[in-house]
Amino acid sequence: MYAPDDGHSTEVGTPSYANGWPPPDDQPDEPHAGRARRLWPVLAAAAVVGVAVGFALVFVLGGDGEGRRAVRGSSASAAAPSGGGESSASVSPSPSGSASQPPRGYEVRDDREGFRIAVPKGWTRSSAPSMYGIRVVNYRSADSSHRVQIYQVAEESPDASFELYLSPDTRKPDGFEKLALRNMDDGDFTGSRLEYLADTIHGEPDVGTWHVLDERFVAGDGRIYAIAVYGPDDDGRDDELELLTTALKWFCPPGMGCDAEASVD
Repeated sequence: MYAPDDGHSTEVGTPSYANGWPPPDDQPDEPHAGRARRLWPVLAAAAVVGVAVGFALVFVLGGDGEGRRAVRGSSASAAAPSGGGESSASVSPSPSGSASQPPRGYEVRDDREGFRIAVPKGWTRSSAPSMYGIRVVNYRSADSSHRVQIYQVAEESPDASFELYLSPDTRKPDGFEKLALRNMDDGDFTGSRLEYLADTIHGEPDVGTWHVLDERFVAGDGRIYAIAVYGPDDDGRDDELELLTTALKWFCPPGMGCDAEASVD
């Protein structure tokens, strides 16, 4: 599995470095030509594919504040609800962009790993090897206090992936505190969102307590992806929620040929 940003997790099924703490060879943008994308067999022990956001989907923010999705052409299967308390990030900011433009201050990036996503303008990109699917891709703010991470997971469902990560056998970052594990299933969309706090994130600056939103979901290509966002908890939690909902709304998995526009409310 891919364990969220802990810097200490041991390998369980698939590498544990994908979601959060980049390995030492985390690299800035490098030429894409000649670099083959490695796809390793899914291990039988793997449970749920992590935060997968696939499909030629369009994420629509719902009036209930939960970042609802309207998915075009996805083939997601239903998942059993995960347990967990209510998330403290209960209000989804409403993007100010039009149907063909991301919110103000964001830009759409056609990543060299083949997916599309929207992140704040000027953020730098780096990537790291993965033993499953696409490379682990990170977009960071200039001071590295905020990050959006995208990767592909090997488990068979978002719920299974989080069950594996939250098990006693998987080590967590220092000061790990689970705030909520919420099932995000909505129509054709299948996904789960983990919200937690951590004192430290390996390889990242000391910002005090980190606030993390980690969503794993089934994309339109049938694969499971994860989008995780990180930021300081002391400046409030709405900024991480906005980063996540915007990234989800504009995400398009590799090879799907999504529309140029994201869906809107």
